[in-house]
Amino acid sequence: MNRKVLLLYGGFSAEKEVSINSKSDTANALKSSGYTVIEHNLTDVWKLLDVIKKEKPDVVYNGLYGNWGEDGELQGFLDMLQIPYTHSGLRASALGMDKQLTKLIAAANGIKVANGKKMLAGDYLKNNCSIPYPHVIKPVSDGSSVGVFIVKTEADKVKVQYSDESLEVLVEEFIDGHELTVMCLNGKSSVVTELCAKNEFYDYEAKYTDGVTQHILPAPIPSDVAETCCRYAETLHNALGCNTLSRCDFRYNTKDGVVLLEINTAPGMTALSLVPEQAKYLGITYAELCDMLVKNAKCRER
Repeated sequence: MNRKVLLLYGGFSAEKEVSINSKSDTANALKSSGYTVIEHNLTDVWKLLDVIKKEKPDVVYNGLYGNWGEDGELQGFLDMLQIPYTHSGLRASALGMDKQLTKLIAAANGIKVANGKKMLAGDYLKNNCSIPYPHVIKPVSDGSSVGVFIVKTEADKVKVQYSDESLEVLVEEFIDGHELTVMCLNGKSSVVTELCAKNEFYDYEAKYTDGVTQHILPAPIPSDVAETCCRYAETLHNALGCNTLSRCDFRYNTKDGVVLLEINTAPGMTALSLVPEQAKYLGITYAELCDMLVKNAKCRER
């Protein structure tokens, strides 16, 4: 049977451009696997409902990133409609998007995390922070390194700007060293990539601008460090209950060891993205990866 896939892209988050830039590659990959693909730019929930009623898709391919896409909101909506969808479900998505909750779960499962504190952006800007310099400040629930600042000294605080002082942020000690990332596919991790960004860190520009970051695959690190990264990625993927695919980011140095930065339950799927690159290294094509996501799509049963 020729299954119908509703490919959702765009959305309401700060990362919608990433989603828009990914959709053509994803749509072509799904079509090459024999699916009928309906592309929908999500700008209005009522219009989405109209499309769902008209097209009656077998599966929704979740091509959204950030808030309202990978934080459990869309997942809960599709659970209510009883339409299977790709990537992780409500619980894993919500937990993975909340960096503080992710850290608590990771630490409880033996994964090393940076010392840090959750607070309101306004409190941080008023100097109500006990985390010593250098430290990193980032929104508790956002992705693609949006709103991330490295603050090395008191003078650096002038570059920290948030329009909403009630925004929840996480302030963590800065871990220097190798920036590493690991895909977990169906509960298994096999290879580590090192990211060498020309920018200060692997920020939004470094993620999505060709030539700004060098991807070294496999990472030139000791075998025991690579094994730790893979073990941590598998442990967190399974602890959160992720479906099919996730990606964990780490920092490594000889003093601190391997330290978790975050997990992505809906990793980027652009031409520059790390997951398709690791999959290709393992002999899995982009089309096969998208097909796997669709075949593993599910929703919460009533």
